[in-house]
Amino acid sequence: MEPQKPSLRCCTICPRNCGIDRIAGQMGFCHGSMLPKIALVSTHHWEEPPISGTKGSGTVFFCHCNLRCVFCQNYKISAEGFGKTVSIERLSEIFLNQQDKGVHNINLVSPTQFIVQIASALCLAKNNGLKIPVVYNSNGYESAEMLKILNGLVDIYLPDFKYWDDEIAIAYSEAPRYASIAAQAILEMRRQLPQDVFDTEGILQKGLLLRHLVLPSHFLDSFKILDWIKASLGIDTYVSLLRQYTPMHQANTIKALSRRLTTFEYEKVTEYFLNIGLKNGFCQSKRSAAQEYTPIFNLAGVEKNSSNTKGENVW
Repeated sequence: MEPQKPSLRCCTICPRNCGIDRIAGQMGFCHGSMLPKIALVSTHHWEEPPISGTKGSGTVFFCHCNLRCVFCQNYKISAEGFGKTVSIERLSEIFLNQQDKGVHNINLVSPTQFIVQIASALCLAKNNGLKIPVVYNSNGYESAEMLKILNGLVDIYLPDFKYWDDEIAIAYSEAPRYASIAAQAILEMRRQLPQDVFDTEGILQKGLLLRHLVLPSHFLDSFKILDWIKASLGIDTYVSLLRQYTPMHQANTIKALSRRLTTFEYEKVTEYFLNIGLKNGFCQSKRSAAQEYTPIFNLAGVEKNSSNTKGENVW
């Protein structure tokens, strides 16, 4: 079956199916425009070791979002929309510029709302010599059908699996049916890339790496996500258990989210991961929960190349 042909005239890019005409300037839930909008192009050293490696990951941060996470650390670009609109041609040039820096990969951060434009830019960049792996770094609230347009263009899927409980997903991200939608999207990602392939330095070249941010007060919800991973993807699935939760944006308005994660809560999740037999995991140190690791969105690299920024290893 051929993938659905997406149209920005009646936007059904994500599961919200707003149906608005983005070409005419209408804005749906995500506020995404006709052309891609980005806020930062950088060399990022704080992703998981198989992504950042020693040379860094070539991140491109996209603006807007189809979620409304009350604790979003990137709210300046996701909720407030800071950034600059660029052409498809300019976006493809940015991908090639990142490759010229010697990074391990192109890392598309929060790309969902611009998936069609990104696919076009990737085709153009690959025709002009883009060879390094492309990472699709997503919140998981994706249309499985729409992901099919990325088949052959994306080498590594790096999705979140944020919530299992629908009440939590609605309360914290306004994302009804998040678990069922994310599950189907992740299965499509795995279908496209059934094998995890690493180079001789341990850098991921193809495959799937799942992320889960452990939230304060909700470690039991994390257990259910790990159960699904084992049952649906298998014990060899690569999973990153994030400890970096920091109360930001509107988190202080919700009692359960107004504090940092405790060591007890995080260790309960890592212990459960091991107890159910999952084999391949990444965990973070306590110092990862700091605002200093939040990117500074200043349009660096959008119009000209950005300089590399090295950071402390928090894995």
